[in-house]
Amino acid sequence: MEIRASTVLPARREPIELNTSDGLTLVGELALPAERPPVATLICLHPLPTHGGMMDSHVYRKAASRLPALADLAVLRFNTRGTTSERGTSQGQYDHGEGERFDVAAALEFAEFHDLPHPWLVGWSFGTELTLKWGRDPLVEGAVLLSPPLRRAGDADLAAWAEFGRPLVALVPEFDDYLQPEEALKRFAAVPQCEVVPVEGAKHLWVGEPYVRIVLNEIVRHVNPAAHPLPTEVPEP
Repeated sequence: MEIRASTVLPARREPIELNTSDGLTLVGELALPAERPPVATLICLHPLPTHGGMMDSHVYRKAASRLPALADLAVLRFNTRGTTSERGTSQGQYDHGEGERFDVAAALEFAEFHDLPHPWLVGWSFGTELTLKWGRDPLVEGAVLLSPPLRRAGDADLAAWAEFGRPLVALVPEFDDYLQPEEALKRFAAVPQCEVVPVEGAKHLWVGEPYVRIVLNEIVRHVNPAAHPLPTEVPEP
């Protein structure tokens, strides 16, 4: 059976709530391998909610649909403060990436409390800025950035991540609206442990199944190399 855009593979999926230190409840979902413990964990930080970003943004929805089964990964998705998806609306209001520091901390605390192994942050657009600004927690083993704009997060945050020392991977679309590969290579040179991956033909929103597969494969290549490359077909159920 070919894996298509709509494919949902077996997993244990459960609705979750995250509680922030400033008193908000955030809604989310945890997807786990169906029959085995996860070998690592993805904590997904979504694109800008004022422009439609949410936990169900398509790359993250497909990660949760596929990676527990194909790569033994736990996938934790949630709506940052004030963000709505099919799962519901998280309390609070969008805070331009500042109050969201408490949302990132709540997700990491959830992962720690539930013994989710080897957490990696996966940020997309606005989520990359939350990752760089607020993701430098000792629990974090590394981070993957999808379409980083490097606007709210700037040179000081890059310098801080360089000092943090954890692996950093930046997937940069050839035709990104905000930061394209040539400039990204210059900016991320401030982080010696960063790998910049230019993606030919891609745009900021990673529309199209070929680009989703590139993203998911790059995530798995770093987080669970034993499962790379991902299959494009699975046995019929």
